[in-house]
Amino acid sequence: MINAAWYPVFLKEMIHFRRKLFRLGYLFSTMLVPIIYLIAFGFGLGRSVKIGEGDYLAFLIPGLAAMSSMNNSYNWVAGALAIDRIYFKTFQIFVQAPVKPSAIMTGEVLAAMFRGLFASLLIVAVGFVASPDFFPGPIFILTLFLNGFLFANLGVIVGMRAKSHEDTATYSNFLIMPMAFFSGTFFPVDKIPFLFQPVIQILPLTHTNILIRKAAMDTEAWVSLGVLVVYAIGLFVYGSRLIRNYSE
Repeated sequence: MINAAWYPVFLKEMIHFRRKLFRLGYLFSTMLVPIIYLIAFGFGLGRSVKIGEGDYLAFLIPGLAAMSSMNNSYNWVAGALAIDRIYFKTFQIFVQAPVKPSAIMTGEVLAAMFRGLFASLLIVAVGFVASPDFFPGPIFILTLFLNGFLFANLGVIVGMRAKSHEDTATYSNFLIMPMAFFSGTFFPVDKIPFLFQPVIQILPLTHTNILIRKAAMDTEAWVSLGVLVVYAIGLFVYGSRLIRNYSE
């Protein structure tokens, strides 16, 4: 019988998500930033920009979907977990329950990943309308799942390590925001000065943006997939360890 100890954790987060889902303000806020970028860069600057032989919008939309997946998967769990742990003290209930740390980690990660995928699908829907050259294939879908899983793990880690709710914003400013702008979302990474290339190449979102734009698996795609899998597994193991050793 499959161990479903993670499900109550996942269900709790999904109930919170369902309450927000049908609020117009939530849907609007989820799409606002990517749509602003789409209008400013895609319909504005993008009309005079070519990426190789392709349309800039077809290049931009996968990057925006990846960025949206990263932001929502990470922010959903990082801030909520920090608040539950530090202020409401509800996270302690999970830790005291006879549930394995990996099950708690799985429930939190899957819930955050689901929200990240939902936000990305909104961007994909806009992409179908905005660009006739945009078409998400199997690699695109696989990459979105993996990217959401990876950054949901990172969100759990930040939520566990934050000393206050403000700490989550600090992590976001130094980790998430730079990746959003310099990891190939808006322009190819090879346009960045060579001095910064080594740092950019180790960022997970860089490899997400490489992989998500591939129509078929080549050597570069396999390397990026391997990097993302290593990041995802490493972050999951580390997050589970933080939960196991948690005492507060």
